[in-house]
Amino acid sequence: MGLFSALLGNAGMVGPEELNKKFGKLLIEGETIDLGFKLLRDTFIFTNKRLILIDIQGITGSKTEYKSILYKSISRFSVETAGTFDLDAELKIWISSETHPSIVKQFNKSVNVYEVQKVLAFHVLK
Repeated sequence: MGLFSALLGNAGMVGPEELNKKFGKLLIEGETIDLGFKLLRDTFIFTNKRLILIDIQGITGSKTEYKSILYKSISRFSVETAGTFDLDAELKIWISSETHPSIVKQFNKSVNVYEVQKVLAFHVLK
C-alpha cells in the first residue's frame, strides 16, 4: 500500500502471516484469519468467526481499541467498486437494525473488493 493512498484513508491488503504475528494473541483456539486490511494506523481483520477492528488511538498510538463484531450481528452490507475517475472502493456494514452503516471502510484499487464481498457474504449468509 502506498503512502499517498494510506494518507487518503484507503486500506490495502495485509497477508495473514503478518497479521498472525502481530495480532495472533487476539484469536481463540480454532480461529483463523481469512483476510486483513490496514489503514494508516488502523487494521481490520476478517476471521472465520468474527470481524476484528483494531483502532490505534491518540497522538502517540499507545492506546488501542480492539472491537469484535460477530458475523451474525451484521444485518446487511454493501460494496461499491472504484470507478474510472474514483480512486477507491468502499465497504459499508450495518450492525443489527441500525439505519446508518456502523462501519465504513475505503480500499485502494489494488484491493479486490469482490474478494472482500465474497468473504463477508460467506460468513454473514451461513
